[in-house]
Amino acid sequence: MLVKNPKFEISAVSPKQYPNSNLPEIVLAGKSNVGKSTFVNTLINRKGLARTSSEPGKTRQINFYNMDDKFYFVDLPGYGYSKMSKQEQGKVGKFIEEYLFSRKKISLTVLLIDIRHQPGENDKLMFNYLKSTGLPFIVIANKADKIAVTKVNSYLEDIKKELKDTSVPIFAFSSQRRIYTEAIWTELEKYI
Repeated sequence: MLVKNPKFEISAVSPKQYPNSNLPEIVLAGKSNVGKSTFVNTLINRKGLARTSSEPGKTRQINFYNMDDKFYFVDLPGYGYSKMSKQEQGKVGKFIEEYLFSRKKISLTVLLIDIRHQPGENDKLMFNYLKSTGLPFIVIANKADKIAVTKVNSYLEDIKKELKDTSVPIFAFSSQRRIYTEAIWTELEKYI
């Protein structure tokens, strides 16, 4: 898909701040520093729309990115960041859960994990939570450029075994190689 005029629309922490529109929302979830912003920037072929940070845990609000008035990418704060105080973690967790539970415009959730590592406890918790909602979601195994192309499929199989579920689609992704973007767009377009 060619996105011509993407724009950052708003950062929100409560329903009254969410965009008032009927556009479908593709939600991005994942631990801090898994590359959600880079994923968005790579898919839409822009360098700086979604702000990336060298400091994990920087995003503490829900960021809405409008894609040509066709749909939103919604970037949730990353989970599992230890330098955030327990109080902050609780506050952020509460408004993430409120968004996921109450927002009716969510068409798909994308759970990003690092292909190089087995899914951690927080990844498994999010995976199982998303499964429990009954809403559609997929898994993106990011940072595939960090391993040999010939090993990508075996890493994906290991992730499926660790998550104990083969019914949820899992895709490899690499912001550097860009060889996976077409397959991911094909999947995302089913929900737009």
